[in-house]
Amino acid sequence: MNKTIGILAHVDAGKTTFSEQLLYHTRSIKKRGRVDHQSAFLDSHEIEKQRGITVFADQGIFEYGDSTYYLIDTPGHVDFSPEMERAIQVMDVAIIVVSAVEGVEGHTETVWNLLKKHRIPTFFFINKIDRTGADVDRVLDEIRSQLTKDVCDISASFTDGKMEDELIEFIAERDENLLEHYMEKGYEPNLWLQKMQTMIQSAQIYPSSSGSALQDIGVNSFLEKLELLSVTNFPMREPFAGRVYKVRYEENGTRVTFIKALSGVLKVRDEISYGNEITEKVTQIRRYNGTQYEQINQVEAGELFAVTGLSSASVGDGVGALKEKAMYEMVPTLRSKVVFEPGVNVKEALRYFRMLEAEDPSLNVTWEERLQVIHLHVMGAIQLEVLEQMVLERFRLKIAFEKPEILYKETIETDVIGYGHFEPLRHYAEVHLKLEPGKRNSGILFESQCHTDDLSIGYQNLVGQHMYEREIHGLLTGSPLTDIKVSLLTGRAHNQHTHGGDFREATYRALRQGLEKASNILLEPYYQFKIKVDMDQMGRVLSDIQSAYGRFDPPVTEGEKAILTGIVPVSTFMDYSTILASFTQGKGRISLMFAGYHRCHNEQEVIERIAYDKNADPDYTSSSIFCAKGQGFTVKWDEAEGMMHCL
Repeated sequence: MNKTIGILAHVDAGKTTFSEQLLYHTRSIKKRGRVDHQSAFLDSHEIEKQRGITVFADQGIFEYGDSTYYLIDTPGHVDFSPEMERAIQVMDVAIIVVSAVEGVEGHTETVWNLLKKHRIPTFFFINKIDRTGADVDRVLDEIRSQLTKDVCDISASFTDGKMEDELIEFIAERDENLLEHYMEKGYEPNLWLQKMQTMIQSAQIYPSSSGSALQDIGVNSFLEKLELLSVTNFPMREPFAGRVYKVRYEENGTRVTFIKALSGVLKVRDEISYGNEITEKVTQIRRYNGTQYEQINQVEAGELFAVTGLSSASVGDGVGALKEKAMYEMVPTLRSKVVFEPGVNVKEALRYFRMLEAEDPSLNVTWEERLQVIHLHVMGAIQLEVLEQMVLERFRLKIAFEKPEILYKETIETDVIGYGHFEPLRHYAEVHLKLEPGKRNSGILFESQCHTDDLSIGYQNLVGQHMYEREIHGLLTGSPLTDIKVSLLTGRAHNQHTHGGDFREATYRALRQGLEKASNILLEPYYQFKIKVDMDQMGRVLSDIQSAYGRFDPPVTEGEKAILTGIVPVSTFMDYSTILASFTQGKGRISLMFAGYHRCHNEQEVIERIAYDKNADPDYTSSSIFCAKGQGFTVKWDEAEGMMHCL
């Protein structure tokens, strides 16, 4: 049985040490490494060794019982959450490591929410029970109150496949038929085991165990229970399907694509399709264990592997029979400009950053040709420090970054119709678009209401493609347009004079002309926060939230603690965890998750600071081009509507 397990935790909970123990106990590695000794098997990159944190989601393999386990050790620092989320989507089972001293921390909740969203079966391992201040019962209570009430302690209540009364009743209470069986006929070990496996698999219950990874306490016992309680079932006889979850470039430039096989079998030299029906031949299949790999001839459903030969498959792509692309929630809210030393070939540097973007799509590298400038999206300052070091080590290029700025977006509040016409000599296209405000955080939606008598299906589809092929700049700050529904009302082509690119020009001019007439608003990223402090500190926190232009729900009390939830702008709250730690002496708990984009709290101030000139954007214009007497001429947006041919 193939099982992909992921190890997740708040930073410093002992996640990598726990992973090392699993590999050591199953003889996958001969020596247990330690993060503090810079010898961890899975933290093999120099950056990880120096910083003592996991940056990359690396994998190991071990055999145990009747199963082959593919273990993914994920980053615990919030700045590398996108890497962690990409790994989550290929996990069969997740293991959350929680410190028995610190308990449930901010990032623990972030991890939990992602696992719950993707319905990943989850085990807890309460670590560091050998440390002063460790309290397993307190941590279990925290898990029940902050994460899930459906956690069951299997450390003592489940040994050698036998269940204690407490666990027997815990399972029976969650299934009416089983409870009825229990009341009439009593406990049957095999029936309860099967039901427990099913409940874990369907994310209805969550087993918890405890120990010390560093002292090798409880790890082997946990492994035995993991093998017994986790099950997978992959369809082998169906056509091959898989999901790309990682891309890496080797020193020689070879692109290596990491895939989770979800069904069927894949062999070397097979052709597989991905993306927009690109089909390429697999030239090599590799099975990785840390940085080492072996070449194999075929893989089957449930396995994690890597291939060469796919030139442009991107993270999240479905391959083979799986067509849909994965969507990710951990979205960077900051943007930073790359600063080069004098004499650097910026175009060559751009090529390096495109490689980094393929490995981490959340970087969203943008190139501004006119200014010869590279920008990228990031989660925080630690990620920028790591990127500086990575670029120097991999590409021998010394760079710096400007202070990160908030990523803003724009949308509209009113319905409008935009008109675009593009008719220089021997070209022709006209597009009429209805623009409507969309639901918040819905992105851009496109539909065609155009009759085929007016415009062929091919041209209608082309207009739709242009809506998504690049970021559309808003008028206020030049930030990306979002939360808008665009409907193609009508359009016109010419049998002889319509050429490739004509509808792109007409579409963007229609969009821009519509924006000129609409009521535009600025959006900024918000956090969903959860803060836990002592009751006497609640007033200070509520005051801080209000000062930061946040909104909070009615406070909830839990013993001597207050739990505060709500949303707040990223720009005013991004450094609050440091402030909270300071006045609570490190005892306050904060969890921040991206909560989408909402109305900017200081819109006018931001607009004035960015000072975007909507009439000088080289990529967009709201004017249309018409032709008369063999010559094209430009008509400004406020005069163009009366000259449209389709009206």
